[in-house]
Amino acid sequence: MMITGYATIDGAVQAVKTGADEYLSKPFTDEELLAAVRRVLEKLKLKRMSELQRRGYPTSTHGLIGNSDIIKKVFNAITKAAGISATVMIQGESGTGKELVARAIHYSSLRASAPFIPVNCGGIPEGLLESELFGYVKGAFTGATESRAGFFQTAEGGTIFLDEISETSLAMQVKLLRVLQDKEVCMVGANRSRKIDVRIIAATNKDLLSLIKKGSFREDLFFRLNVINITLPPLRERGDDILMLIQHFLSKYARELSRGIPEFSPDALRSLRNYYWPGNIRELENMIQRLVVMTDSDKIDVSDLPSHLRFTVSREAGFDRTLAEVEAEYIKNVLATVHGNKTKAAEILGIDRKTLREKIKNITPEQ
Repeated sequence: MMITGYATIDGAVQAVKTGADEYLSKPFTDEELLAAVRRVLEKLKLKRMSELQRRGYPTSTHGLIGNSDIIKKVFNAITKAAGISATVMIQGESGTGKELVARAIHYSSLRASAPFIPVNCGGIPEGLLESELFGYVKGAFTGATESRAGFFQTAEGGTIFLDEISETSLAMQVKLLRVLQDKEVCMVGANRSRKIDVRIIAATNKDLLSLIKKGSFREDLFFRLNVINITLPPLRERGDDILMLIQHFLSKYARELSRGIPEFSPDALRSLRNYYWPGNIRELENMIQRLVVMTDSDKIDVSDLPSHLRFTVSREAGFDRTLAEVEAEYIKNVLATVHGNKTKAAEILGIDRKTLREKIKNITPEQ
């Protein structure tokens, strides 16, 4: 850590070049010093993680990767759900791995040798959903030249996974409720129902209780589905799990391309760690795949990341600073990352060199 009473941009860049992780200008508060120490410790942890990347990818539990307390609760819920045949409701944002959890429950249960049938309820037109789920008999409608089993019959003895259950209509919800209550389905065009032995796991990325209040989701169906509830946390709440997932996806796509596993620099890992990840694990996997394919070097640095990932707000920085203070810190970070190259810094910032020079002049030692 570099502490000085004579702060300048050139001094900050030189300090970073010679190995300083933090650059503090006097006067500073105890809180600012403690925050700087925490950031240094975080960088040290990230550096150690990057050094461990070559030792292989992490082991998994139920096919899922993570070691945070919040994901361990999910593992525990999967184990309990696998031991019984009750219906399960999985809730979580898009990209958090709801289908992986459903598969983990199925393949850890006594039904593992029977089919697991995933159904995207939001991807099937409403007019076709009933026949796809329950099947139809010959002559049931125009084009039904032969009888065909639906997803429920195909899943006999196993599990059907109804993803995006919130996208079904109220009419379809009534029919699903009958399936849950009577354990039987009626094919389109048939005169009588037939018994089935199928476990139902449903999933949604929406707040079903809010939909119930709006009248767009049936309360009785919700209670039938919600016997066991598993809520998946967003990636941004899983702490260092993101580092384990990065390592896993690096190994996966490097192996597919028959190349060595690239290594992230500590600064690049910090940018990924601090990013909000609105697309969750799916977004992370897609980004890692793109980096492995497009990066020729065996080391991935901040400059290799997509522009929206290069400089993310530190979670410890707080939101009690002025816009000028945030801008000043951002400019310093960009300059330090490109080793003082003002042309490249201006390109990253989206401004010309003249504007950058003016902004540097306006950054006072107090900032």
